[in-house]
Amino acid sequence: MHMSTTIKILGTGCPKCKTMTKVVQEVVNENQIDATIEKVEDLMDIMKFNVMLTPALVIDDVIALKGRVPGKNEVLELLKTKETGHMYNSSRGSQNNCC
Repeated sequence: MHMSTTIKILGTGCPKCKTMTKVVQEVVNENQIDATIEKVEDLMDIMKFNVMLTPALVIDDVIALKGRVPGKNEVLELLKTKETGHMYNSSRGSQNNCC
């Protein structure tokens, strides 16, 4: 049984946050992934995820990545990893955070 994926992009609307949103939308569309994409821009809502570095990518309420913008291939791999149940938390490159 396949369920729709919920993707949340945490960020206050900075350029990197907008870029992440665009990349994720393109990956979902190009690969016909059954997913809902939600932008979370309210700082109080972002803090509920205990995320200090934005942008952050949350897949089905699991923080998949924070502090940087991933490439399309990485987003696709994160979504595939979610499907297999082996999600990991990646903050590589977090020194490049935008907010």
